[in-house]
Amino acid sequence: MSTASETPVLDTLAAMTGDSLERCGMDPNMLLLVRIAALAASDAPPLSYLAHIDPALKAGLTAEQLQDVLVAVAPIVGTARVMTAAGNITRALGVAIAVAEAEAQAEMDAMG
Repeated sequence: MSTASETPVLDTLAAMTGDSLERCGMDPNMLLLVRIAALAASDAPPLSYLAHIDPALKAGLTAEQLQDVLVAVAPIVGTARVMTAAGNITRALGVAIAVAEAEAQAEMDAMG
């Protein structure tokens, strides 16, 4: 029987991600790049990228590496999906930057 939660979908996704990380032998950077490729292939929305782009950047992956993933999968998934993925990654990066700026501003406000 499941435990009641106000965020059952997010809780389920978090549990699935945790299980996947525990069972996967890839190094974290490779895992994140593979997931970005899968998101492009599945025509995922910006929010899905946000869940992976921020951890990817925090892990030290670069924008060039993210672009390389799209270049690598373009012949397989097609131009339209790659262009959509590039736009969705850009939107996700914008959200990640806005969140980071808001957090930094909140810290500065709390200090001063």
